[in-house]
Amino acid sequence: MCARNKLRSPTAETVFFGTPGINVRSAGTAKDAENPISRDDVEWAEIIFVMEKRHAKALKTKFGKLLEVKRTVCLEIPDDFELMDAKLIEILQARVSPHLESHILRNTDDASHNRNPRD
Repeated sequence: MCARNKLRSPTAETVFFGTPGINVRSAGTAKDAENPISRDDVEWAEIIFVMEKRHAKALKTKFGKLLEVKRTVCLEIPDDFELMDAKLIEILQARVSPHLESHILRNTDDASHNRNPRD
């Protein structure tokens, strides 16, 4: 998530769309964002990636209590990139992928523990 949902977060959504084991959405914290963050978005998400600390603060201000059960990760990516910028993609992959890998592994472990032994 970024402020206006025009460059960084849509790039992240495109980069990670289709990754096995995850679903992605992008949104913005600003009222004039292309896709403003909604309560439904927050409820839907298991992990919320924000580009800057100010986005995490805006989320907390708007959704406070709802975020207590959500994992929020600040990527520390400044607003210095164009849509689908190669350097932005490289940074996103480096900073997001480890979180997704551990999330997918955790969900796989949870699923295997909850399986019926007769399956």
